[in-house]
Amino acid sequence: MLKETVLEALNKQINAEMHSAYLYLSMSAYFEDQGLSGFANWMKVQYQEELSHSLKIFDFVNERNGRVILEPIASVPTEFDGVIDVYEKTLEHEQKVTEMINQLMDVAVKASDHATQSFLKWFVDEQVEEEANVNELLDNLKLINGQGNGVFMLNRELQGRKFVDTTKAE
Repeated sequence: MLKETVLEALNKQINAEMHSAYLYLSMSAYFEDQGLSGFANWMKVQYQEELSHSLKIFDFVNERNGRVILEPIASVPTEFDGVIDVYEKTLEHEQKVTEMINQLMDVAVKASDHATQSFLKWFVDEQVEEEANVNELLDNLKLINGQGNGVFMLNRELQGRKFVDTTKAE
């Protein structure tokens, strides 16, 4: 059974993952409006990943006989200042999520909840990958100044990204 402090922190993270999904869906909508369907696709895959993360925690809480309490999802921005701005905000957001996962791990460690610590290791590793992916894309966008043929080429490349539910592969 989950200790109350761990349960509260896990519920908070479920909400944070859903907020992330909502943010990325908003960014996808922005890119669609800009005629950048590849960038929109990349963000839509991010949306799907974040939803799968929230469900992974949701299922874990239920497996441990905890009660999931869903909270309202806070509003997200809908306007941005171009592709570089979107990915700078994405990187900032992923760094914030990393900090939240680290804090969640701290709660589990303090509660001596070894099962939750083991479960959270996947999220710790996932955040390293998330930040690296966004950093690489942001670096590429900065090389081309977020403009011109480079954006066109990246947009075409990003159309091929597909969602793979890595939360199920273990």
